[in-house]
Amino acid sequence: MKKFIILLVIMAFSLSGYEVCAQQQNQQTTKQERREERTQKRAARQLAFEQHIDSMVNAGYFQFIPRSMQRSVGPTVPISNPDFSLEYQDGRFDIYLPYIEGSMPPYRVSVLNYVTSNVENYTTQKTDNGWTVTFVSTLFDGSIYTFTLEIYTKTGGANLTVERAFNTTVQYSGIIFQI
Repeated sequence: MKKFIILLVIMAFSLSGYEVCAQQQNQQTTKQERREERTQKRAARQLAFEQHIDSMVNAGYFQFIPRSMQRSVGPTVPISNPDFSLEYQDGRFDIYLPYIEGSMPPYRVSVLNYVTSNVENYTTQKTDNGWTVTFVSTLFDGSIYTFTLEIYTKTGGANLTVERAFNTTVQYSGIIFQI
């Protein structure tokens, strides 16, 4: 009789242990399902964001807002004026950017403040990281400026390079927005 009672007690404990293991497995399965669901939602949001950036560039309605600038060789300077930007809409560029002039020190900071639809060689090219937008324009001083905007579709970040003949190259780092 004692053996029978001990056997029943052992069976009761093992069954309760089995239920605890089953509950733990159910919790792990639920956690795994939630993790997969979050991963799928993130992937869907990322895809929607990338499609949004692609549509802005294809439609030709975007705005680049610089956060910092740098001469081709020199320190990075943060830009705190929120009004500086390069906008493109309806085939027209609105350029309002700080610019470092001079091929030798002392350099001087000026502002490119120009609205133009007179651009040449405007191209958009899809790359592995996003887009490259390039164009050439003769601004108010008669000099030829070459603009190259690299847009990263995964992050919404962008780098703008402005080159002027016989002058320094200025690089801007910032973000891209829809107008």
